[in-house]
Formats: sequence, structure tokens, C-alpha cells
Amino acid sequence: MTTVVQNNITDETDILDGEDGDSLENDITTMIDEGGIAALAVFVSVFLIVFIICMAIALVLNAFIVNPLAVGCRRFFVRNLNEPAQVGNIGYAFDNNYKNITKTMFFRDLYTVLWTLLFVIPGLVKAYEYAMIPYLLADNPQMTKEQAFAESKRMMHGNKWKTFVLDLSFIGWHILSAFTLGILEFFYVAPYVNATHAALYETLRYGNPVNNQNTVNNGAFNN
Repeated sequence: MTTVVQNNITDETDILDGEDGDSLENDITTMIDEGGIAALAVFVSVFLIVFIICMAIALVLNAFIVNPLAVGCRRFFVRNLNEPAQVGNIGYAFDNNYKNITKTMFFRDLYTVLWTLLFVIPGLVKAYEYAMIPYLLADNPQMTKEQAFAESKRMMHGNKWKTFVLDLSFIGWHILSAFTLGILEFFYVAPYVNATHAALYETLRYGNPVNNQNTVNNGAFNN
């Protein structure tokens, strides 16, 4: 009798231990899963916050520093077509109607991005339509946003495809510069491309083939 009672107690204890063990194991698994999800959610949240902050900083730097410098570089290369340009031209936008230049260039970037969100092709077309805006501002920083957009559109009418083909002609140079880790790009290709675009602007804006007109793809671009 005593043996039977002990066996029953042992069996019940084993059953309870088994149930408790399975329950504990399930609880631990659930906690791990929930903890993993929580950790993943925290990681994603932190990543998004950091990404948004970095994007905001990049946009601010682009709007208030990079774009004005880009306008100054355009002025440098346009002036260098006919006379030795001064390095100080690069900072031209900071001292000449900086607010207007910043605003106009910001809307140029914004419109280009919005058109690109539709499809890539419309964004590319608009990018070429707005291509002369930095040069126009470098030439006349008093030009309003509306005037700059309208004039760039007029200048690029019928010339967007030609300019695209002109840019394609530099692909070989860009590929070659990649093998030099960008050294060739910095010291030769980029200045060459910028000088060519400056000559293009001069031709489209004033109809003046400059002395070094052969920089415009050796005469391949004819307005």
C-alpha cells in the first residue's frame, strides 16, 4: 500500500514537473522572442533617427554651402574662358545676393527631385532644363528665381539632348579616372568638363563661340 502511494505521488510529481518545465520553457522562449523584437524595434528607431538627422544636416550643408560654392565655381570657369580667373571667384555667391542664390538653387534641387520621384526620365529631362541656372546666377546674382528658371528653359530648349550626348562623351575619361582613384578626375577631368560646360553656357547665352570653342567636344555641339 505504501509502495502504491509513493508511486502515485512520484507519477503526479513527474507530470507537474513536466508541465511546469514546458511552461517555463515556453515563457523563456516568449521572453526571448519579445526581447528580440523589442531590440530590433529600438535599433530600427535609432537608425531612422540618425538617418533623418544626417539627411537634415546634408540638406542644410548642400543648400547653404555646397550650392553657393557651385555657383562660384561656375563663375570661375566662365570668366576663365576669356581672362585668367581668380580663385576668389569661388566664394562669389557668399558676397553677392547670397539669399537669392541659395533660394533659387534650393528650388532647382527640389523640383529636380520631385520630377525624379515620378520617373527617372522626367527628372533627367528637368535636370538638363535647369542646367544653366547656376551659370545664370553666377553671371547675374540679382536674377530672380522665376527669371532664372525661365531663361534656363529657353536656353536649353532643343539643346537638352545635345548636352546629354556631350556629357556622354566624357564617360571614357570618368572610367579612366576611376583607375587612378580619382586623381585624374580631380586634376584634369573635372576642370576639363567644367570648362566645356562654361563654353557651352557662353555659346547658348550670348551666341559667342569663345576662343577655345573646341573645348565643346571639338565642335560636335552646334547650337
